[in-house]
Amino acid sequence: MPYPKLVLLRQEFDRPQVTDIARTVAQTLSTLELSRRIRPGQTVALTAGSRGIANIAVILRETVRFLRRLGAEPFIVPAMGSHGGATADGQRRVLASYGITEEFVQAPIRATMDVVSLGQTADGFPVVLDRYAAEADHIGVVARIKPHTAFHGPIESGLLKMLMIGLGKHAGATRYHRILLQQPYDTVVRSVARHIQARKSVAFGLAIVENAYDETALVEAVPPEHLERREEELLVLARQWLPRLPWRQADLLIVDEIGKEISGSGMDTNVVGRKRALKASPDIPQPEMRLIFVRDLSDKTHGNATGIGLADFTTSRLVRKMDYRATVINCLTAGYPQGAFIPVHFESDREVLDAALSIVAPDDPSEARILRIRNTLQLELVQASEACFRSGPPQTRCSTVGSASDWAFDNSGNLLPFPAHCH
Repeated sequence: MPYPKLVLLRQEFDRPQVTDIARTVAQTLSTLELSRRIRPGQTVALTAGSRGIANIAVILRETVRFLRRLGAEPFIVPAMGSHGGATADGQRRVLASYGITEEFVQAPIRATMDVVSLGQTADGFPVVLDRYAAEADHIGVVARIKPHTAFHGPIESGLLKMLMIGLGKHAGATRYHRILLQQPYDTVVRSVARHIQARKSVAFGLAIVENAYDETALVEAVPPEHLERREEELLVLARQWLPRLPWRQADLLIVDEIGKEISGSGMDTNVVGRKRALKASPDIPQPEMRLIFVRDLSDKTHGNATGIGLADFTTSRLVRKMDYRATVINCLTAGYPQGAFIPVHFESDREVLDAALSIVAPDDPSEARILRIRNTLQLELVQASEACFRSGPPQTRCSTVGSASDWAFDNSGNLLPFPAHCH
């Protein structure tokens, strides 16, 4: 089957960037006058999640150093719900893969799947909290604020979610996701976060926002009484800085890798579409990819293929790499078993492409609108078929790099690696 030629595009996004992480963390924390809340000798549990956040190990280390200067005793708590196979050792390994070790952050890492009950919220939602966090004198919530992959609203993924899902561990994450199948996300996350704050000292939030290049764009310390309001404001910024595909519609999207460090859903539904919570709100615009082909798993996902069910096609090599148990635990905890569904798969990329093109462009493959990306975090470079340009102008600032070229395969019929950079 003849394949349409591909054009390499370089996209340009707004690029605010924090250049001195250590200085910025210290400066923003100093604005809170934490010595009024945190006394010498008191313990502070700092949250560390399972997302691949730029500079997260350095951010945590500098937060630890700041708190030690106050005389406090900070420690790190894995705050990632059921990730890491829902085991304490698994969650430690996830942190280590991001460089978050006791040696680097200069603080103990206390990992457990045990939780304590904090009763129920006024709305009747049960609240549980990581045992070590519950025993600490204070909690410092460190989290990235960004659009959620499943929910849409004024608060999505960030500080409040870290309190509820992250520190809820497997037991809490499972219960909350069941509740969220019936109740609005915004109502639940605010209710649980307020309940925790009323019973435990949440000394501060440290909000991180990234730009479209997977770089730290903002680090801001937030006083506990302003967590909700400031998270709403920072989510607006995060949406503005989110990377996008050059076209909202395509016949086939090829994603070279998915992984938990890339997105909670393996690939960011804000980028590729198929955001399941929006089925009830079809008026909210999202990308429309007719077919999605996922080629491989990232190394840092440790076999967790959560979100593979969003794809229509994959490769047999990805299926063999799957840690099926970890994937299923993650998806069942989220109340989304479809996220672990295995798509149609073939041994080679060429077989997948032939099958996909026979669906979207059976008469003339040159008319297929095809996009190829490395992953949903790295969208500076995108390959696009010539039919994309005929469908209308791109929605992002972008320029072509070189001329249209043929597809490059190895001897096994698999695509050569996506360009890492271009000059």
